[in-house]
Amino acid sequence: MIKKILALFIVVSLVSCTPKDIDAILGTVMESGALSNADIGNGLKEALSQGIGKGAKRLSMKDGYMKSAYKILLPKEFNTVITKLKGNPLTSGLAGRAEDKVLQLFNRAAEDAATTAKPIFINSIKQMSFRDAKSILMGDKNAATQFLNRTTHSQLYDAFKPKIVKSLSKVDANINAIKLWNQAITAYNSFSSKKVNPDLEDYVTNKALDGLFAMVEKEELNIRTNLRSRSSDLLKKVFALQDKK
Repeated sequence: MIKKILALFIVVSLVSCTPKDIDAILGTVMESGALSNADIGNGLKEALSQGIGKGAKRLSMKDGYMKSAYKILLPKEFNTVITKLKGNPLTSGLAGRAEDKVLQLFNRAAEDAATTAKPIFINSIKQMSFRDAKSILMGDKNAATQFLNRTTHSQLYDAFKPKIVKSLSKVDANINAIKLWNQAITAYNSFSSKKVNPDLEDYVTNKALDGLFAMVEKEELNIRTNLRSRSSDLLKKVFALQDKK
């Protein structure tokens, strides 16, 4: 029976599959007794919960953002504003800070906020329907990332922003990053024709989420391609469907 299933996937792999085709393929496999709807759904949820949960946790650790590919950099307008307002007391606090110290504030804030990501992802994964699971399993290599972005982004933004505001508002050597940035940008916008967003916390929150979903996409690719990540017989069977699509 296993050989028949594999042969079916080899034939299907030679042609372009429509959603209807995928339904038929999965139906054949499940009728064979190899996998049930619950097997496929539970297997994918198990893999995503383990892999993506681990990735989110890694970003929440010290230097999870700061010393990674997801490091949050200064807004591209930073140097322009500082240069244009050189000598203005409103920017002396920002201009006088070493760049690495400002970046550390940003990235520590993101790391604090990332502690809220894992339970939000896990809850979304648990709520996933069989049809969602099937579409992800047989879909693009970042189909799970797209699903999680669609179902959790606004909730993550709402969870991240208060933590980032709290972190950026901490007075560090008399520097309140949010207050100083807002003052500097307000002064800059008063004469510049090219306005800059004074909402520093919005900038850091969105950059933190960009990094988070980049990490999710990386973990998803690992789940799909790394055979060693298939730690149970169920995962091996479920992802064999994807391998042969």
